[in-house]
Amino acid sequence: MIAALEPRGEGHRFVLYADACSGVPLAPHAADFARVNTVLARLSPPPEFILFPGDEVIGLTASAEELRAQWRHFLEVEMAWARGIPVFHTTGNHTAYDAMSEAVFRAALPHLPRNGPPGQEGLSYSVRRGDLAMIFVHTLWTGLGGEGQVETEWLREELHRHRDARHRLVLGHHPAFPVNGFSGDWQREIGPGCREAFWDALVEGDVLAYLCSHILAFDVQVHRGVLQVTTGGAGTGHRMPEGVEYLHALHAALDAEGLRYEVLDDSGRAREGLSWPLRLPPAATWQVLPWGENEAPFTGATAAHPSPRLVALSLRGRAASGHAGAAQALLAAGTEGRLPTVWIGLRGPEQRLCVILAAAPGRSPSYWFGPALGAGEAFALELLLHGGMGPGGVLCRTSPDAPWNSLRSAASWGPERIDWPMRWHAGTGFRGEGLELRFWTGLA
Repeated sequence: MIAALEPRGEGHRFVLYADACSGVPLAPHAADFARVNTVLARLSPPPEFILFPGDEVIGLTASAEELRAQWRHFLEVEMAWARGIPVFHTTGNHTAYDAMSEAVFRAALPHLPRNGPPGQEGLSYSVRRGDLAMIFVHTLWTGLGGEGQVETEWLREELHRHRDARHRLVLGHHPAFPVNGFSGDWQREIGPGCREAFWDALVEGDVLAYLCSHILAFDVQVHRGVLQVTTGGAGTGHRMPEGVEYLHALHAALDAEGLRYEVLDDSGRAREGLSWPLRLPPAATWQVLPWGENEAPFTGATAAHPSPRLVALSLRGRAASGHAGAAQALLAAGTEGRLPTVWIGLRGPEQRLCVILAAAPGRSPSYWFGPALGAGEAFALELLLHGGMGPGGVLCRTSPDAPWNSLRSAASWGPERIDWPMRWHAGTGFRGEGLELRFWTGLA
């Protein structure tokens, strides 16, 4: 038995997983998908509903008969563990890749509402469950040209129609932002033009999270305060990158305080988790970090803690005027005789916020990039390193009331790998004026 996450008071309890690419008995992905399903069948109590954002079956066939057979095996045999539990699906590139497969998708899943925009009935739709509104979008509609395309006018109308809902979730197959450094317009994520209009609709519609899959990984990041949760681990064996990602499914709870989830691997072990929105004490109460070399206020590996470690920094001052292209260290933490494990500062003529993390000696560090500071301009930034969010766990906001944004990175790991060192050097590379550093640390 695995104790399921449950809402704190009234709320919702559900499972999220995708990209099984199964539906064929004894095929390579079938055994992987079966192990994940065995884990989910151990949840107690079972989920109230299941969200499956695409690629249930291997598909990608020109034969409608073969595709229908895959759907039958998926629904009647592989998903037998969930009999009686509502399952809500999105289209995917293995299941809705042309007009024929879109028709098979509709026919295989007749329980899905037909309330989508014209031409997308049964492909895009919305569902209301009490105070929760869920809108499912088709991110590869043939009527718009296929992969990476999504219609947004209907989405805006649905979000407005459900503006009284306490929670709003949007689900689709393709991510809007690159995952683990794997990027490719229209094929790996929603394409330019569509992406901006789509994310504007989510922000303006006060959406809590966009839940997607497609990339064979687990990833969470936040943009303008909206989560992007990517889960592509239900059964496809060739995950990206190998050795870092793993077969998985999420169990989650949603209530008045927000969203909580745990990511379970195919043995049932919780590997990652998050509670959102974040709640930090006011930056004015954080501890001042003196200039120069300091003994670290805490040390040790993040992985040694039962909950993810949070490390927040408040950065206030005035940026250097004129040309300042050389790197300016605001905080460098490391061990004597080695390159810094953590480097936070400004880089380039635009004085762009940069975080560099080095998880292992002799291995190239990973970089995260944030906003550029205007020459001679005052700035007040809050930076957060969250040990439970992977590469999306390096976040920044421009004021306590501003939304969080994950910094841009090509990394496949994040602050969870950092063994915090013994010595911190603060402020010694800054070329501007009036720098004040404060920090706070806690557990999620």
